[in-house]
Order: sequence, then C-alpha cells, then structure tokens
Amino acid sequence: MRYIPNSPDERTEMLRAVGLNAPEELFDSIPADILLKNPLNIPGALSEMELLARFEEMAAKNAAARRPSFLGAGAYSHYSPTIIDSLLQRSEFFTAYTPYQPEVSQGTLQAIFEFQTMVCQLTGMEVANASMYDGSTSVAEAVLMAERVTRRRKVVVSPALHPEYLHVTQTYVSHAGIDLAQTGFDEATGRTTLDDASIDDHTAAIVVQSPNFYGCVEDLQALAERAHKAGALLIVAVTESASFGLLRSPGACGADIVVAEGQSLGVSVGFGGPYLGLFATREKYARQIPGRLVGVAADKEGRRGFVLTLATREQHIRREKATSNICTNEGLIALAATIYMTTMGRQGLQEVAMQCAQKAAYAARCISEIEGFSLPYAQTPRFNEFLVRAPVHADELLRRLASEHNITGGLALSRYAPERANDFLVCVTETNPRAEIDALVAALSPKSFKSPKSKVQSPKS
Repeated sequence: MRYIPNSPDERTEMLRAVGLNAPEELFDSIPADILLKNPLNIPGALSEMELLARFEEMAAKNAAARRPSFLGAGAYSHYSPTIIDSLLQRSEFFTAYTPYQPEVSQGTLQAIFEFQTMVCQLTGMEVANASMYDGSTSVAEAVLMAERVTRRRKVVVSPALHPEYLHVTQTYVSHAGIDLAQTGFDEATGRTTLDDASIDDHTAAIVVQSPNFYGCVEDLQALAERAHKAGALLIVAVTESASFGLLRSPGACGADIVVAEGQSLGVSVGFGGPYLGLFATREKYARQIPGRLVGVAADKEGRRGFVLTLATREQHIRREKATSNICTNEGLIALAATIYMTTMGRQGLQEVAMQCAQKAAYAARCISEIEGFSLPYAQTPRFNEFLVRAPVHADELLRRLASEHNITGGLALSRYAPERANDFLVCVTETNPRAEIDALVAALSPKSFKSPKSKVQSPKS
C-alpha cells in the first residue's frame, strides 16, 4: 500500500469541504467518557537505521527460519530469482482482476497464455488450463473430468498418492456417485501395481503420483498401457514440479491427464500457500477441462490478441453445464511460475533438477551407511526424495534433530501411517549445500545426541 502524505493546508481544505474545523470533530458522535484522552503506551519513533537494527535483532531469534531443512512431501524449498518479486509487485499485475474484458486485459491474458504453453511443454500434453488452486484440487478435478469423459463411475487410486491429495479427492467425490478404489502396492519396490481385480471395464481412470509419496519414480508407460487396455484414462499427479526438468514427461509416457503442484516453480514455501495447481490434458478432452483457457485470436484488422477461448465454469455458462465450480485461477502465482520458467529456461530447469537428483543421491548413500539406518526402496529410481527407515521412532528422532542440532530432518510418516513409526521422508533440493547434508548425516549418528538418559526408544515388538 502506498503512503500518500497530506500537508496541513491540504488537511484544512479537506475539513472545510466537509464543513468541519478540526479532525476531532469527526468523532463527535462518540460519547466523550469513552474517548481515549491519554497518549498510547507505545515506544517512541525510531530512525530508519535503528528500526532495521531492531528487525535484525528480532529475526535472529527465529532459529527455525535459519535451520537447514530436508522437508518435502508436497512443499519444496527451491531458489526463487529476485526478478520474480520485482515483476510480480508491479501494480498492473499485483492489482489485476479477472480478465473478463479482453480489450483491457491483454497483459494478463498474454501472461496466462504463456503459462499454459510452458505447462504443455513441461507435461508433454497438448492443452493446459489457466491454473487451479493447488495440486490436490487439481487431482480431484481430474477425477471428475475422467468420469465425464468415460461415463464410468469407478476410479482406482494408487496407495502412493499423497494422503492429503487423497483426502481432498474423497471430499470432492463423496456426493458425486464416484467410487474410489485402491490399486496394489509393492513393498519391495515402493511402486504401484495393477491386477485384473483392481481395474475392469467399469474403471474411469487410474490415478498415480510420480515421483510418488515415497519418492519412487513410477513406470508410467506400463500403467498407461494397462489403463488404456481397459478403456480407462491415466491421471498422473506430480507434487514436485522440479522433476519435469529431468524425468521423461508424463505425456510422453502415455498419460491422458497430468496435474501437478506448481509451487516448486518460483513460489516460496509459506505456511501452506498460496500455491498453484497445474492441469493439462489431450486436445480431444479440451471441452471437459475445468476452469478456463486463454487463446489467441485476431481482430478485424488481423492484429493478434488474447481472449478467453473456453470458460466452462458456472460463472460463464449455465450452472448445470459447468465442468467445475472453481471460480478463479491462481493468477498472480501462475504469473510467478511463468516468470520463473522464462527466467530459468530449459537449461536452467534441467540444472536445478540435476542438482536435486545428485544431492539426493549423495545424501541417500551417506545415510544408508549409518549403522541401523536403511533405505527400503534403495533400488527403485528416485528424484530428490527418499524413504529412510531408522532404528528408532522417527518422530522422536526428528524432534531431537531439531532441538539439539537445529536441523529439520524430514517428515515422520507416522503422521499418515501409524504402522510406519520408524520411517521418515528426506528431501534434498538445490538449496541444500553439501555442508548441510553432511551435518544431517553426522547428526543422525547415535553418538551425536546429548543426553544418554533420554535415549530414543525403539518401538516395542
């Protein structure tokens, strides 16, 4: 918000215009006995230098913000170039509203069009919408879309889909007459499995995440072939969009709908949001896509312009014909992702992905060499996240890493699966230097904990 000061003469003029002589007269309607007549009990004003020093002093107390972090599981720490905030906060973008009138919204529409184009290039698909709220709602909307396309009511979901994505999807379809079933899961490899009992001629789609919740890269081509053989669609969810820079695109593997969380594309991790949902599909399904699509048109003089080509949501068409009740796209966050992708370019995205994969491989190798620790899915391809099995309860281990070593070591899976008390997820990105990885490995050593009396206890057999 801009601060616009007013001179004493300007204030006097404004008071005169409303028929008053002093600012206090603005509050004449308030009883005098409840008006505050004493000065506020607040510190005196500071100079700019004193204020900055005070803020730095306060910030230094925030140990968690300066803590090396290896958290992932749907929210990833990546470097965001400073150009993103610089452009994002320009008033024409920062205060832009929904582009209902294309003739006065060409900048916003062009940014969305560029975003859609780059999402198609990342996912290997033919058409993408103008974004969704986040990755979880994108999955739910993809399930609803698959039912519309196939006219079938059964959707098979991989057990390795992010649990929170599954919860959102269950909420969406709970009154839509869609039956959610689960596929198989291979505990030896950490991958999704399919059999004749899990997919049949009533199945609308198979939903799979890759890399999945446990960090394993799925065999999408085999899953696509199995889905298409039964006349079903393959929906691929991606929580870590940085993986697009290294792994073969889901579209190239046969996916029919690709949804993703775009937070990794230049959007800082911030207490759960705001995030960004990506949604892309085959052109033949374009009219069933939720949200809206921006396209290119020409005016009567042949000049290029941008328009809302398709808007199948309830604000634009009759409610009963809407493909979605999503009322907006994450426009400002989509713009941030567009600036990020444009700034990084193909080579930059590949470099980020390569650093993530290489650093994760180094961390995984070092942790596997610690006595008592193992990697259950060590032989399965992964990107930048992997499952670690500790010799002790993971939640207590991670608490002690934070309190005694000031390291956020990962996510304890007991939060979602009580039977996995010793398992935790570790994620490594380009923002984790080797010194931080080595510090994590050293801190995981049983000798690194201070108090032997409060030794972490192994689970009872």
